[in-house]
Amino acid sequence: LDLGIDFRFLPAVYSTLNALTALILIYGYLAIRQKKIVQHQRAMTTAMITSLLFLLGYVLYHITTPETPYGGQGFIRYVYFFLLITHVVLAAVIFPFVLFTFIRGYTRLVDRHKRLARWVYPLWLYVALTGPVLYFMIRPYYS
Repeated sequence: LDLGIDFRFLPAVYSTLNALTALILIYGYLAIRQKKIVQHQRAMTTAMITSLLFLLGYVLYHITTPETPYGGQGFIRYVYFFLLITHVVLAAVIFPFVLFTFIRGYTRLVDRHKRLARWVYPLWLYVALTGPVLYFMIRPYYS
């Protein structure tokens, strides 16, 4: 899709948003462990916003810009594709569960929120952390 705009700057932006999401998720986790409910709520709302901005940038980039093949060789190539596959699969799988978890927290269904968050949080954090790692691995191959 040609919109007449060069969107090659977007991977750096959405990678930064992913890293920011990871930091916010960690802060939100630490806040709830300390029973700081309002800070936790604000952190998780902010993480949802940064994740949404990431998703918009990611989709815009990928519908407007040709694919960049990974050029690494040897063992690092296997590492890259392992991270990429787990990142993409987990991102797709957890997306609705992140929404369900957030809604359950927002609507004060705390027990249900906790049950989901126990396994959604580490997966969301993994996705948010591996995003920037993958960006730095493929960055040398962007044209």
